[in-house]
Amino acid sequence: MKANQTKCKNCEHPYNEVFQFCPHCGQKANDELTIGVLFYNTISNYFSFDARFFKSFIPLLFRPGYLAKEFIKGKRLLYLHPAQMYLFISVVFFFIFSFSVREQVDDLNNNFQEIFDKDSTIVLDSIQTIKRDSIRHIKDSIARKEIESALRNNKFITGMSDKEIDSIVKLDKLPKKNVISFDFDESEVDSLLSINATDKEIYKSMGLEEDDGWLMRKLYAQMLKFYKAKDAGNIISTFYDTVPIALFFVLPIFALILKLFYYKKGPYAYHLVFSFYYFSFVFTVLTIIFGVNLIYEISNWIDFLIALSCFIYLFIAIKRFYNQGWFLSFIKTTLTTMVFFPFVFIAVVSILVFSFMNY
Repeated sequence: MKANQTKCKNCEHPYNEVFQFCPHCGQKANDELTIGVLFYNTISNYFSFDARFFKSFIPLLFRPGYLAKEFIKGKRLLYLHPAQMYLFISVVFFFIFSFSVREQVDDLNNNFQEIFDKDSTIVLDSIQTIKRDSIRHIKDSIARKEIESALRNNKFITGMSDKEIDSIVKLDKLPKKNVISFDFDESEVDSLLSINATDKEIYKSMGLEEDDGWLMRKLYAQMLKFYKAKDAGNIISTFYDTVPIALFFVLPIFALILKLFYYKKGPYAYHLVFSFYYFSFVFTVLTIIFGVNLIYEISNWIDFLIALSCFIYLFIAIKRFYNQGWFLSFIKTTLTTMVFFPFVFIAVVSILVFSFMNY
């Protein structure tokens, strides 16, 4: 090491002793441990984030497409990074939203308890038995008619004779369907629960077959769990907990749709930047709606108008970011929304199924 050099205490690289900071790792040269030094980085980073956030927040709300356009131009330190802004605003939203979820969960659980706990002794056991047997007989007759009709309509495919079809329809036990019926005999399940029957016995009473696989057994296990606890609110709670994870898959799909409509307007990363800022705006709007609703309940028509603003904002943002005419931008905004919603629907259904299977 040369005479006019010193060694960095952090990365141990030599550098000129007149430097205030290490040119290799950026650590301050004379950093004796004091209270100020201890909290300097934390405080400076915090206020740096704050400054860039507030500098970005107003354009995010009132200048659709501006931040994405500036970021693409190369202004990447002046404003908050799109992914960082998205994460920060989404965390704030889900924090505010958690207060509404808690209330919804409690209300839903209480409502389900009231429904299931209604006194059923008003109806005589004999009437219940007659009604149950009648319903089973009707369902069985309908099922046999459907099977007979399906087999006769497809004779040219199966090659079955009328005699063979009649023999199948008259079987004591009809062939098992591939769909699940949630309509099990509640009184029978209640009786088994009252005598502390095993779950295996209860599953059989509910309709689980011996040759059913793991997925079916898991489904029946969750059905029984739900029937015992009547805790539909907890399913909703699990659903809401899973939404943030699902958004990490949905947002890139939105960017991909934009890429398909604007394939000549830059690489996929450009559209992803636009999507991060747009979803940041959406979460900001939702945060305001739910935040205000916690204090004062907003009318539904106002909620609708605010939600509609997300489409208008997207329309203006697309027009400005991609530099196309108003009419063409409106068409592409509408098509983007129409193509995107089926993915949202699939995501919602998938999350609901996941929530039920894992709550």
